[in-house]
Order: sequence, then C-alpha cells, then structure tokens
Amino acid sequence: MKKITFAILLFLTSISAFTQNKYSIKGSVLDTASGVPLVNTSIAVLNAKDSTLIKFARATSNGSFTLNNLKSGQFILLVTYPDYADYVESFKLDSIKPEKDFGKLKMILKARLLEEVIVKGKAAQMTIKGDTTEFNAAAFNIEANSKVEDLLKQLPGIQVDRDGKITAHGQKINKVLVDGEEFFGDDPTLVTKNIRGDMVDKVQLFDKKSDQATFTGIDDGERTKTINIKLKEGKNQGYFGKVDVGSGSDKFYQGQAMLNVFKEKQKFSAYGTLANTAKTGLGWEENSKLGNPNIQVTEGAIMFTSSEDDFLESFDGRFNGEGIPVTRSGGLHYDNKWKDDKYSINLNYKTGSINISGDKNSLNQNNLPTGIINNNSNQDFDNSMFRQKLDAIFTVKLDTTSDLKITMDGTIKNSQTNNNYLSSGFRDNGISINNSNRTLSNDTDQKLFKSSFLWTKKLKKKGRTLSLSFGQNYDEDDATGFLYSKNNFFNSLGAIDSTQIVDQYKTNFSKNSGFNSNITYSEPLSKSLSIVFNYGLNLNNSISDRKSFNKSQNGKFDILDTEFSNDFKLDQKSNLAGAIFNLKKGKSIVNFGTRLSAVDFKQTDQSTGNIFQRDFINWLPQASFKHNFSSQKSFELRYNGSTNQPTLNQIQPIKVNTDPLNIRIGNPNLKPSFRNSININYYSYKVLSDQSIFISGNYSFINQDIVNNTITDAAGKSTFQASNLKGKNPGNLSLYADYNQKIPGTEFNVGVNLNSNFNTYFNFINDVLNKTRSNTINPGLSLSRRTEKKIEFYFNIGPEYITNESSLQKQINNSGWGANSWFELTVFLPNKFKINSHAEYKYQQKTQTFTQDFNRLIWNTDISRSFLKDESLKLTLSANDLLNQNTGFDRFANGNMFGQNSFTTIKRFFMFSLSYDLNQMGGGSKN
Repeated sequence: MKKITFAILLFLTSISAFTQNKYSIKGSVLDTASGVPLVNTSIAVLNAKDSTLIKFARATSNGSFTLNNLKSGQFILLVTYPDYADYVESFKLDSIKPEKDFGKLKMILKARLLEEVIVKGKAAQMTIKGDTTEFNAAAFNIEANSKVEDLLKQLPGIQVDRDGKITAHGQKINKVLVDGEEFFGDDPTLVTKNIRGDMVDKVQLFDKKSDQATFTGIDDGERTKTINIKLKEGKNQGYFGKVDVGSGSDKFYQGQAMLNVFKEKQKFSAYGTLANTAKTGLGWEENSKLGNPNIQVTEGAIMFTSSEDDFLESFDGRFNGEGIPVTRSGGLHYDNKWKDDKYSINLNYKTGSINISGDKNSLNQNNLPTGIINNNSNQDFDNSMFRQKLDAIFTVKLDTTSDLKITMDGTIKNSQTNNNYLSSGFRDNGISINNSNRTLSNDTDQKLFKSSFLWTKKLKKKGRTLSLSFGQNYDEDDATGFLYSKNNFFNSLGAIDSTQIVDQYKTNFSKNSGFNSNITYSEPLSKSLSIVFNYGLNLNNSISDRKSFNKSQNGKFDILDTEFSNDFKLDQKSNLAGAIFNLKKGKSIVNFGTRLSAVDFKQTDQSTGNIFQRDFINWLPQASFKHNFSSQKSFELRYNGSTNQPTLNQIQPIKVNTDPLNIRIGNPNLKPSFRNSININYYSYKVLSDQSIFISGNYSFINQDIVNNTITDAAGKSTFQASNLKGKNPGNLSLYADYNQKIPGTEFNVGVNLNSNFNTYFNFINDVLNKTRSNTINPGLSLSRRTEKKIEFYFNIGPEYITNESSLQKQINNSGWGANSWFELTVFLPNKFKINSHAEYKYQQKTQTFTQDFNRLIWNTDISRSFLKDESLKLTLSANDLLNQNTGFDRFANGNMFGQNSFTTIKRFFMFSLSYDLNQMGGGSKN
C-alpha cells in the first residue's frame, strides 16, 4: 500500500512540475525603420513584484527569441539593444494563457526619438558593482551649464548642503575623484562646483580602501567615503571654465574664475576666488590636516598634538559658520598619462588666505551632585591664516606584474589668533561665584612634509602578491603668544574673596619626524579562500619645548616661569603584524583577521632628566560579511575592534595656565580601553519603479573607558583627572534609513527618512558617578519633482526630539522638541528667466536649562536671466537671508555640562552677479 501511495505522489509531483514549467514566451526584434533583425538583442524576463531577473536570452540570427520553462505569474519583458531605446512590457502567464507571443517588436534608435515615441526607454538610475554603487547620469535631469553639485543633489541618498558639504546615507564624503584621479587633492568642492554636469557619464560611490588593500583585494580596515566622477567618452578634449563676479549691499563681494583644459589624458586646471560671502575655496575637510602637534596615541604610536588646554594651538583655517570670513585662494592642477599609461603624474598647488572675525556667546550649565553652576561667556575673535600647499603623485608600471607609486606632500602656513573672553559664573541661587577677563593671542609658523613609496608585485601564482611601502613625515611648529588673565573669586555672599592675575609671554617649539614601513604578502589557499600577512616597523622622534615668561619690573617678559615651562623629548618604536583571511564564494564575501602592534615609548624631560617609559600592545580585530543579491541589492555587516591607549596628556599632563578655572592632573595608573564597533548596511534599488531603500546602522561600546573625574570646589575651580570606568560600558547607537519611491503615473518622488543617534557616556563629578544621555531622533518626509525646463522642487520636513539628561540633576535637563525643514524650488520662466529659492527652517523648544524657544528661517532666493544661444552668459540678482534671521545657534551636551552657543554669522545682503560659462569640449557648444 505504501508503495502505491508513493507512486501516486511521485506521478502527481511530476505532473505538477510539468505544468509549472510549461509556460513560455516568443517573438522577434526588428529595427523600426529598416525592418532588419537585431541579432543578439538582450531579452530579459523580470519578476513584476520586485524587478528581479527570472530568465535571460539573446535573439537569434533572424531576430527571433523563445524562452521556455517559465512559471505562472506576473512578469515584465525588458528588451535592450545598444543605441536603441529599451522596450518594456508587462505580461501574465497562467493556465488559461500559458504562452505569450509578442510578435514583431520594433525598436527605435535613440537618435530618432521624438515626442511621438511609442515605447519610452527607461535608464536604470543605480546599479551595484561589488563594493561600488554606480549612478547613471543619463537617468537624471541635467540643465545647461549645471555643475556636478546639481547632479549630486538628485541622486538617491546623497545630500549637498548650501556650503557644498556632501553626505551619502548620513556619512560625510571625504574625497571626490575625477576618472579615478585626485583633482586638487583634498577639496571636493572644487570638483562639484566647477565640473560641468553634462560631462558626467557615471557617479560612483564607494569606500576607498588603502592602496595595499586595493591591490590585494582584501580589506585591511582603512576606508574613506569617496565619490568618483566618470566623464563621458569624447569629453576629454577641449576646454571649459567659468567666471563669476558679484557686488552686493553692505560691502559684500565675491569673485571666482576657473579654467580647465583637457587634451585626451592630460588635464590642466586653474582657479581663483576672492570673497567675503563664505566662498572659502579652501575645502571643508582640511582642518584635520593643519593642526598643531601634541601627544596622542595612534594605531601604532603616540605623537604630539595640541593640548586640550593650550591656547597656542594654531588656527586651522576652516570657516564653520562662525563670524564673517574674507578669503583669497587659488590653485593649479595637472595630471597626465603617457606611453600606454605606463607613466602617470598628478600635481596640485594651492595657496590661500582667510580672515575670520566675530563674536560668540556661550551659556553653560555645570551639573554637580550638590547643585549647578551657570556660566555666561562672551568671546571676540579675529583669526587669520595663510597657506601654501604642493602635492604630487607619480606612478610607473615597471612591467606587466609590478607598479611603483611615489607621493609627496608639503605645506607651509602662518596663522594668527586674537581672542578676548569675558565670563561670569553663578551659583544656582544667582549669586556670583567667579568671573574672568582673558586676552589670548598667538602667531604660529608651521612646516609639514610627507612622502611615501609603494611597490606592488603580482607573482606567478594567481592571487599571490607582494607589496612594500615606506613613508616619511616631518612637522615643525614655532609659536609665540601672550596671555593676560584676571580672575575674581566670590564668597557665598557675592563679595570678592580673592583675585588672580596672569600676565605672560609664551613660546612653543615642537618638531615631529617619523618613518614607517610595511610589507604585505597575499597567498591564495584555494579558489575562494586567501590570506594576507603584513608586518610593519614605525619609528618616531618628537620634541616639544614650551616656555612661559613673567613680566619683570622693567616691563619685559624675561622671568622664566618654570612651573608652566617644559622641554620634552619623545622616542618610540612600534612593530605591527597581522593576518587577514578573505573568503569569496558566489555573491558573498567574508573577511576576518586581526592585527597587533607593540609600542615602546620613552619620554625624557630634558629640564629635569626624568624619564617616563611605557610599553603597550594595540589589538585590532576585524570581520565583515557582504552579500550582493543582485546588481541593485546588497547587504553588509562589519565588525572592528580597537585598543585605545591613554594619551600622554592624561598620564602625565603638560601644565598650562591659560584657564586657571580648569586645571588638569595626570594618572600614571591608567589602563587602555577597548572599543567594539558593529556596522550594518543594506541597499536596494528597483529599476522600473524608481524605488530605492538604504539602511545604515552603527553600534559601538567601550570596555574600561577612560573618563574624567572632575573635582569642582566652592570657588568654581575644576581639577580634571582621567580614570578607568569599571562595570559600565558607554555606548553609541546610530541609525540612518532612507526610502524613495516615484509615484506611479506622475513626475513626483516621495521619500521617508530617519536620522537618529543614541549616546550614553559617564564621568565622575566630585567622586560621584554621572551618567549622561544625549539622544536625537529626527524622522523626515520628502517630496520632489524634477521636470526639464519647467518646475523643480525638493521639500523635506520632520520633527526632532533631543534628550540631554544628566543623572546628577535629572530635574534640570536640556531635553525638548524641535523641527527641521528644507525647501528648494526652481521655476523656469519664458525668455530664459529662472527663479531659484532655498529655505531652511530650524526650531528648538525651550528646555528646563534654556528657557527660550529658538526659531530661524533662512531664505535665500535669486532671479536670473540667461543670454546667448547656449545660455552661457547669466545675470543674477540674489538675496541672502531675505528675512534677516540667520542667527548662529547650537545646543550640546558634554560630560556633566549642557551648553548653548550663539554667534555672529552672515546675515541679509543683496547682490548683483554676472557669470559666463565657457564650454568648448568634445560634444559641447562653441562659444
């Protein structure tokens, strides 16, 4: 009986399988005009629900096609052939109609497409190729004379703010390349604001890995969020540029000129800017490369960087919205490849000056176990910097298996700062506890130079490689400055109890030189598994000579203050070794391994002869998993761990007296902390429905975190000492999500997004543990429409809730609601007139700490008229901050302190400007 039952089941299963796969389609593909069969035309059957590929074939020599063994369901037929418009048709297969005959499909050349096109082609906006998300520029509206920045604003998940700063899926873009090459080095805006949008073929978004990781194909954990602009074929011959000059009310002005000459593989560019309207032209990511040195632990070593309390830190040259900037900048770029790309060179020279002046008010609430201290501080500042920078990259293909890459980078700069502070501290009953009047000024000269050499070699066995790298860096700083500080301390009745005056001349000379080397070897263990070994040796030598002089009776600063003077020498050696495995199977890649660095550290106090030595180990484990479901969908999970050593300033601080109300002492018993970080990313894009989904999350927590123990006395003086946190794990959770969908049958796109951060950290206040929660939840809804030469707009609005809460004073928190909105509108009018309007709205509710609501609507608008046939000449009347509400503002939480800043910024002005776009590129117009 069991055998009979089994036979019946087997028979029924066979029938079911036969009927499920009996469905098929057929047809033929012809040219509309000539009727000639289009041989090898791509025929794809997609799932109607999610656009995934079901089956694929090519047309035969007579243009016919047949696809058998399909299942029942709803499908989409996608027919593509080079230079022809795509053919798209939905169809259904079921038991009533198991076969679909499409008959003769007549394709039309894109060049012949007019308004009466019967079948409308649709270009895919986005594809995923390995670790790269690629956007097709042809799928977006590109107006005449528009720039790359205008194209980036249309790409799903990418935002460009009014200053040109780019973020992709909530993460900052640090580098923009042109055809894979550096373009003016570290200033992305020089690409996005000057390269023409109609020259772009593809925009690629990816995490740029180190040169060695790119060569071996195995991730070493180093990543830089990068955009690469791929230019169209034929757009590498000719020249283009722009001149823009403007004069406005209240003495505002701006001028910018750029010229680009492309000749096949040669590119030459030059630019210059002059403005006091926040057009800096210096790059918004350069400050991290221009700072002053003090002592800080890196992956394999400790180095000098500027002290947290040292006012002699040089001005970094960055404009962050505070104050009124005056900028002058210029630069040259040249790159070339020759002898069948055997040799290539990339040169950049930039020079510039920036001066920023303004004022800033800070309100701070310092939460203590016994109450609070409120502080009100006013700052006047006048900072300036002049800088020259030259960098070069030279590569040579030594043979078919080996390459050599040489890089050099040199910078000289001078910075000057002048700051005046007036601050007052109050007890929670409103009675004064202290006040301070400080004047700080400095003049700093800085020289930086670094170079590197990378040799890569592919060995005989496929996947077996060897690479060597050597690097050198030199940094010299020479600073002088003056400090005057008068501090009054009050008793509980508000009467002056004591006064402290500091009047000093200070010098600071520091020098840092280093050498680093690394050898990497990769070995394939099988077709899918490989391993990379690496070893590195790093040497570093630094000196820091700081002197403070008091004024003598003759009025000269010639009395050395030994308490606040020091002369340190630092020598260190680090050995780094690691192994990383890489498994690639099908559409999945798994990467895991670890690196260890052993550091020998020796510091000598050359004034006293005292020696401080420390040996430590840094552990850097990593693991990742990535799966590409299709060319439009991927998932990635990454883990990174890192040992964080205490800084020398935390172990043995260099005493400074620039702020007598805040003093730091060392803790030689500090132990390292360890950070665990988990990242998750998910991409999905559906071609036919224009639907994109991106989800990104990060969670990190720290074991044995190094936190401050702050002792604040009755006079409001605070003493800081670092200590290890036991039994608690500070953590950070961030989540970014973005969903965009074209509304069927319309020209509108709708989007939903979420940007949230949840932070928990600890510190000790008068030996009492304080827990601070700082959270932000900001959902948003967006609506956009981009129609060529009609109306374009983008609108985003969303509420925000911010939590800033200290466990010491929960009843006096800094939590409250807020709202953010962003609106862009472009209207094309007859006779080449155009209106652009941009508005940003910000609202923050009053809190228990800060008792006033904050509202700000910044509305910028302009009307322009284009001239000439190609609209290359444009006259513009613009209004900046039309409602005159641009007040600098931010709120924050730091340890046990809540703060609110307001500052000078650029407000309302009107400007007439004239611009001319020059374009004589391949395929471009002739001006």
